[in-house]
Amino acid sequence: MFRILFIVVLVLGILAGIVYAMQLDEQVRSQFEGKRWSLPARVFARPLDLYVGQQVYAGHLEQELKLLNYVAVKEPVETGQYLRTKNNFLINTRGFQFAEDMEPARSIKIKISKGKIQQLEYNNGQGTLPLMRLEPVLIGNFYPTKKEDRVLVKLSDVSPALIKGLLAVEDKKFYEHQGVNPLAIARAMVANLKAGHAVQGGSTITQQLVKNFYLTNERSWERKGKEALMAFLLELRYSKQEILEAYLNEIYLGQDGDRAIHGFGLAAQFYFNRTVRELKSDQIAMLIGLAKGAGYYNPRRFAERATARRNLVLTIMEQEKALTAREAEIAKARPLGVSANRPSGASPFPAYLDLVREQLQRDYREEDLRTEGLLIFTAMDPITQLSAENTLVNGVNQLEKRHRVPKGKLNAAMVISTVQGGEVVALVGGRVLRYAGYNRALTAQRQVGSVLKPAIYLTALEAKGKYGSLSSRISDGPVKVRLARGKYWEPRNYDHRDIGVVTMLQALTLSRNTPAVRVGVEVGLDKVITMLKDLGLKKDIPPYPSVLLGALEMSPIELQQIYQTLAAGGSYSPLKSIRSVMNPRGKTLTRYPLSVEQVARPGSVDLLNFAMHQITVSGTAKSLQRKLPKWKRVAGKTGTTNDKKDSWFAGYSGQHVMTVWVGRDDNKPTRMTGGTGALPIWGDMMKVMPSKPLKIGKSSRLVWVKVDSVTGLLFNPACGKAVTMPFSRGTQPRKRSYCTPPKPTPQPAQPAASGSTWIENLRE
Repeated sequence: MFRILFIVVLVLGILAGIVYAMQLDEQVRSQFEGKRWSLPARVFARPLDLYVGQQVYAGHLEQELKLLNYVAVKEPVETGQYLRTKNNFLINTRGFQFAEDMEPARSIKIKISKGKIQQLEYNNGQGTLPLMRLEPVLIGNFYPTKKEDRVLVKLSDVSPALIKGLLAVEDKKFYEHQGVNPLAIARAMVANLKAGHAVQGGSTITQQLVKNFYLTNERSWERKGKEALMAFLLELRYSKQEILEAYLNEIYLGQDGDRAIHGFGLAAQFYFNRTVRELKSDQIAMLIGLAKGAGYYNPRRFAERATARRNLVLTIMEQEKALTAREAEIAKARPLGVSANRPSGASPFPAYLDLVREQLQRDYREEDLRTEGLLIFTAMDPITQLSAENTLVNGVNQLEKRHRVPKGKLNAAMVISTVQGGEVVALVGGRVLRYAGYNRALTAQRQVGSVLKPAIYLTALEAKGKYGSLSSRISDGPVKVRLARGKYWEPRNYDHRDIGVVTMLQALTLSRNTPAVRVGVEVGLDKVITMLKDLGLKKDIPPYPSVLLGALEMSPIELQQIYQTLAAGGSYSPLKSIRSVMNPRGKTLTRYPLSVEQVARPGSVDLLNFAMHQITVSGTAKSLQRKLPKWKRVAGKTGTTNDKKDSWFAGYSGQHVMTVWVGRDDNKPTRMTGGTGALPIWGDMMKVMPSKPLKIGKSSRLVWVKVDSVTGLLFNPACGKAVTMPFSRGTQPRKRSYCTPPKPTPQPAQPAASGSTWIENLRE
């Protein structure tokens, strides 16, 4: 009876063991073959294209190389190194896997003269290079909720020295055992008994992988037994190469705040600002040494301890023939070489990353951004971004002193995009640059003031009526708009003066209020609102006449969209930050192609561009003439709220569009106009930014005519002062100016074009 019971128990035990092993096998297989890790999405700036004729300054190129963690040396021999001699560069690039192709590592020579590349060729005498790209700068990550970070590497990515050294230190019999090494376990037990405490481990690399990948750090015989069985099952199902590659990516090698550093790929960057391919033998040994205890041997905190551990690893590598005696001796003599400032896992450009996230969330779930390891390629220009940040911070500090604003109270925002394509290349959300908090460029809703006036005059030019040309005459006198029975709105000019009758060009150039209201109401408030929406303002606009003077709250990015459309000749393209999204295997998942819609006649926009250029020559932004070189022609418009709480300037060159807002977060007055607050910062940035000038007068859609500066009629040599102005073909004046102006005929009050308001006291 006892024998039968024993057999039954034995059989049941065996069956239970088989079932348990099958369950463990399923766990091993499902996780190892599925998505092994939750990988953060990585966000990259634009790659820098290099070709003869490309506009780039030597200082900017070196700045980009430093952002990419290239090392300046006397003689570049390894990838990631460069030599600069005045404006000449010798660079050993790393290469990069783009979605469409692989940019190989190269050794190149570049010669720069007058801000342009004059020569681009191979360093080894193989001839010239027509085009190449530097790898893009990493500008941010979207991390998994566990805050684990890693850069996946393949066995082919790492040097043989790393593999040999790792096996020599961690598992000499790796290619001989089946997941568990009984001799190593016995040897460790003896050593630990002799010492009286744990001094040696007997776990194989496979067991370490199982513990990190599937189990916890619990110290118990049950956990150790489970670890051994799972290691055996792992070896049974997968090759040594697959197991070793997984270990290279899983091993814990450090901590950056709440971000855990896993794998040799990320550790190489975290400690040495290098890729794993660029590691030298002493650096490899230090990282291998960290596997025993990343916190205990932290080289930034315990340099002596880390050095001793590194040198021990080098000795073992020499004994196992992974290094020669001479190589080990040289490696031991080197300092640790850990970068002084650890590269943070936080984005250096959190404001721009907010814009990227906004665009991504239209197409991807938040979980995808945190787990799928997506590679996101953006349009951000890191050099322009850094210049914008420095310019804004310095500008705000100067404005506080100049206008006696309490220190730290003034803030600002800036957005820069390209005319062609509407790509946002830089975005600054406030004076505190690295704080991922309130982003004024995207979310601050502030009244915009006179920066909306160009939309009024564009609406008039499009209508081709009474105000169909820049020479159209408008009264600058008082204006009274009926809102409802017994209610009127009586706006005034900023200076409370009446300068008589002005041309539409003068009204816009000098930013006169009453002419803008007259034109807007007569053309039709509803048409002005429609124009604003066509230009890209995707929000509800209240149909109040005060909108004509900018009594409308907008964010800098919303205003940027309007000016983007004006700069592009009336072609609306939604502003974008992302060019493409790629998965870790190099497959493009999403592209963001250019979308264009013509919303205004190019001829009307040409006239407006001329007028807005005149603002920067003789109008409210004429101070730019002292700041910018003569060849760098721009157009733009100032904006100020009545109480001087908000200062704006938005404008563009032939290549870039830029919006700057200055104000206080507590919404108190700044005592600054658009011309004294936002404009100086805008001008400082445009001065240092490589940008092409605005083309004025080149359009075949325009004819240029000499007209009288006062009447706007054809110039009469017998009297008056001539000014040359552009006109859309067919709208140029036919009548010659008179020397003695005729007496004005009184005009009765007329209903506004919108049908909702009346405008009175029109005076010619």
